[in-house]
Amino acid sequence: MLMKLDDQVAIITGAGSGIGRATAILFAKEGASVIIAARGDNGKDTESMIKERGGKALFIKTDVRKESSVKAMVAKAVKAFGKVDILVNNAGILKGSDVTQTDESLWDEILDTNLKGTFLCSKHTIPFMRKHARGRVVNVASELGITGAPGLAAYCASKGAVINLTKAMALDYARVGIRVNCVSPGPIDTPMLQRMGKVENFGKMTPMGRAGMPSEVAQVILFLASDESSYVTGANYSVDGGDTAGTI
Repeated sequence: MLMKLDDQVAIITGAGSGIGRATAILFAKEGASVIIAARGDNGKDTESMIKERGGKALFIKTDVRKESSVKAMVAKAVKAFGKVDILVNNAGILKGSDVTQTDESLWDEILDTNLKGTFLCSKHTIPFMRKHARGRVVNVASELGITGAPGLAAYCASKGAVINLTKAMALDYARVGIRVNCVSPGPIDTPMLQRMGKVENFGKMTPMGRAGMPSEVAQVILFLASDESSYVTGANYSVDGGDTAGTI
């Protein structure tokens, strides 16, 4: 059976749970060798899930906020599999307050994880893609990078920046065979959103009336990482149950 990512090597950050885990499992099912780059040991659980299903996976403990950690992760990935075809910048944190209540350390933690991590992983992965004149980068932003929200100033700033960084990167590398796109999830039933409150309450506020599942976001990421989206770059796909379309 022909698989969408057969013989591809993918790095997925924040793959210890939620959207990252769902994407890693789906990519492996579609034939990719998956590097699970996660700060927590739950990345090992994702690796085990993939291997139990007969897939190829390698967990590399990584702190995307630190350049030395990112460089080491990419080097290990290339040593293990010989190349990198796909990068999914998914690692992120959701916390914060308004600007007057956000101290500098919290601002730095959020921006370093959500934005700097995307920058660092791209910086150190893209050179390996350029060697083969082919690559795909998918950045995970948020609907709150489009619309904003009260009480989450740093988070909204970081995700809005990821969307615009995606566009800049797409223009930089369009002529060298590397496509860069973005997905902006709405309320998705992940551990990160569960910590914010009842997921079903967030879901009821969307036009579709429910929260999304990590697997639904993973399918869009798969599309952008596969040849099915061969003429798509610099795009931002909203996966938000209609939230950013307007109100009903």
